[in-house]
Amino acid sequence: MIDTHVHFDGLGDADAIDAAIKRAAEVGVDRMLAVGGDTARNAFMVNVAAKYSFIKAAVGYDRDCAEAENSLTDLELLIEGNENIVSIGEIGLDLHYHPESELVQRELFCEMLALARRRMLPIVVHSRNADEATLEDLKEHVAEWGGNTDRIGVLHCFTGNLDFMKKLLDLGLYISFSGIVTFKNADALRDTVHYVPDDRLLIETDTPYLAPIPHRGKTNEPSYVVEVAKTLAMLRATTIENIAEITTCNAERLFGL
Repeated sequence: MIDTHVHFDGLGDADAIDAAIKRAAEVGVDRMLAVGGDTARNAFMVNVAAKYSFIKAAVGYDRDCAEAENSLTDLELLIEGNENIVSIGEIGLDLHYHPESELVQRELFCEMLALARRRMLPIVVHSRNADEATLEDLKEHVAEWGGNTDRIGVLHCFTGNLDFMKKLLDLGLYISFSGIVTFKNADALRDTVHYVPDDRLLIETDTPYLAPIPHRGKTNEPSYVVEVAKTLAMLRATTIENIAEITTCNAERLFGL
């Protein structure tokens, strides 16, 4: 399996990261995407990807950076010639906590989308309470995207409704489910799972956040993505082996692994 969303900086020191990676390998999670989102996190993920040959990196400026001074030049230099960087992310919009910053969030999001187009890299998108704005900006991105339509990007940690999902799929995005799909209060989310076509489904942990049942309350880690796969297999009336196979093929296609 491939865990397509890991914030390794949340796992602790180098020894703790190494131990978590070994536990993941023991349960068949043998590749991961290390996801950045600000200057320090981007550098951290690039270093992790340089250390482990089976880990690739995503870099970008996320919505939390919207009111900060961000260096696009530094980000471009980080990407230049680095084959371990396979995506622009995490980027996106979050109007749950800071609706007042929508304008600057969208300005930054569109800047990151333009970077993805220049670099022909897929995007890892965050969207919370921002369905309409996210779709509007993504529609412009897709219209101007000159790359492979199988490699536009993914809406990570999907928690939206069916209408939002269908519109994302129509734009060519993948849908990634996290441990939230195992939560007791996530019936509405579980009802959307079977609508995702096999060739657009991904799995993730969003480590160190959102540990799935039966690990709620613990620090999340890549090995726990197995619980996400188990839940998806049950909901889609298939086997965990099938979920592992299709999500691995999809991650390979999207990120060029």
